[in-house]
Amino acid sequence: MRGVNRSVTVLAVAACALAWSTAWAQHGEQETKAVEAAKAWLALVDAGKFSESWDAAGTMFRGAVAKDQWAKMLQANRTPLGKLVSRAVKAKQYATSLPGAPDGQYVVVQFDTSFQSKKGAVETVTPVLEKDGTWRVVGYFIK
Repeated sequence: MRGVNRSVTVLAVAACALAWSTAWAQHGEQETKAVEAAKAWLALVDAGKFSESWDAAGTMFRGAVAKDQWAKMLQANRTPLGKLVSRAVKAKQYATSLPGAPDGQYVVVQFDTSFQSKKGAVETVTPVLEKDGTWRVVGYFIK
């Protein structure tokens, strides 16, 4: 009987691992697309194209902050950091629910970033999969 219990346990663990790897593969592809969208959006911010970054952001983002207000906020908070020195993905997490946001498909991406005037920053960028199938940024935070 012990051998049967071990076999059942091994099968259960194998089934869980298979389910996890399938889910990871599905979310992994979405995470990859979201990270690429985040990087493309950040390139606009890095280039000082603040109004264009607002244009490229998600519907929820554009509804939460006016275009001119966004440009002023970035001018006041991002510009003093100086030019980008380096940026690398630190972490990424797929989520279907985030505090204060409607349910959807999100990827919270953290970047280890270095700027000329701030060497150790963490940028958090949150893209969402919009109804048209495009990943667009709906959140940005620098710490």
